[in-house]
Formats: sequence, structure tokens, C-alpha cells
Amino acid sequence: MDPPYAAVVLAGGAARRMGGQAKPELLLAGRRLLDRVLDAVPDAEPRIVVGPALGVPAGVRQIQEEPPGGGPVAGLAAALALVPTARLVLLAADLPFLTAVVIRTLLTSAAGRDGALLTDDTGRDQLLISAWSVPALAAALSRLPSVDGAPLHRVLGRLDVARVSWQVAPGTPPPWWDCDRVEDLEQARRWIAASTEGGPA
Repeated sequence: MDPPYAAVVLAGGAARRMGGQAKPELLLAGRRLLDRVLDAVPDAEPRIVVGPALGVPAGVRQIQEEPPGGGPVAGLAAALALVPTARLVLLAADLPFLTAVVIRTLLTSAAGRDGALLTDDTGRDQLLISAWSVPALAAALSRLPSVDGAPLHRVLGRLDVARVSWQVAPGTPPPWWDCDRVEDLEQARRWIAASTEGGPA
């Protein structure tokens, strides 16, 4: 049996490029982006969504970062206090093509390290598709003078991390595809439509 892990999904942010609409609530093929992310971590316990009040599935915890709007590090710190496991995955709430296979690969790659993160096809670190040692995160957070407004890379960038590249077949959506803009969501809908042979997205 694989060791247990928790999932922390950061669902804050103003979503200004989406006209202020909460990104986790956006629909793709009739399902919210948040629910698609949670589908990738069905065996995580607990699953914690951090951000403004959203409807979450049964068994998923909803909390608010402190202070509200304090950013991703504040959200991570709030969630970490509720995590009983030695490992967690840290995810954004707008990743419609994230899969359980990616999550399991990250958890495996993090063994013996502080963590593991996905890198995209340009080599860029995806800090919000990552797996971490909870003690390593707690130690890194304890070194910050304040979590309010702190950049995530200040916490994660100093840790011993394995970088995992992911091969994506031409014409298929990558797991790091996020929906920051209306154009991103439209592209995701085109991929969904193509995968269902032209069905509605």
C-alpha cells in the first residue's frame, strides 16, 4: 500500500483576467474546474480547498487563508496545520487536465527528497503541481518573518526538489494547462470537444 498523503488545493485569487469570476467555479463540459482537480486526488486524505467559500464535495474540507487574500503561502500555512500525513500535494484549482497518474508520479519522485514538481514543455517549474514532505514545508515556513503576501518560490525554491518533465502527445492537453484567461478556457473546451468527437464542451 502506498503511504498516505494529503491534497491542498489553492482556490484563492481575484481572477481579474476572468472578469472577476472565481476560476474554480468555471465550467468545462458541465463540471467545475475545482471538481476536475479534486478528481486527480481521490485517495488523498484529507483533501483541503483553501480560499473563499465554495461548494465542495462531501469529505472535502474548505478553509480560508489568514489573512483572507494573503496569497498562496498564507493558504499553504493554513492548510498545513490540518495535515496529519507526512506528505502532501500542492495544486492550483484551475487545472482541468491534471490526472491521478501525474500525482502518483510526483509522489514517487519525491521519495527521499523535500519534494517533486512538474516542469512544463518550456522547462518552467510548476509550483502548484507538486508533492512535498510536510516536515520540510513546515521548516521552510517557520523561517519566514510573515506568510502574508510572501511569494511561493521563497518557500519552495530553497528545498531539495526533483523536477519531473512530462511528455505530451501532439494535439493533446498538457496536465499543466491552467485557465487564467478566457482564451485558456476556450482552448480547454476545444480539447474536450475533440476528445468526445465533436460533442459539446
